[in-house]
Amino acid sequence: MNKGIEFEESSGNVFEDLGFENPEHELLKAKLAFYIQKDIEEKKLTQAQAAELIGITQPDISKLKNGRYSRFTAERLFSFLNRLNYDVDIHITKATNHEPHLNIVAH
Repeated sequence: MNKGIEFEESSGNVFEDLGFENPEHELLKAKLAFYIQKDIEEKKLTQAQAAELIGITQPDISKLKNGRYSRFTAERLFSFLNRLNYDVDIHITKATNHEPHLNIVAH
């Protein structure tokens, strides 16, 4: 007796789906924060250790961990990755036959 569940197919960017003003930039920051947090977990760093290594406060590490990264610019998140010993390369190509977008590829 399922009456059907209404749903809307995602655009592939949750920030666009939620109506954020600059969804591509928000998705970029979310992905950067994800890789920062992933590295911290892989290194088994405490929040205090991660904060010292990155050069921010422990409460800021907590904010990153909990997805509250709006106060961080993408450039600042790039610098955090550098401090975690990652290179950050930006590859730019002309958009063809689709909407321009931002993408992160981690190796």
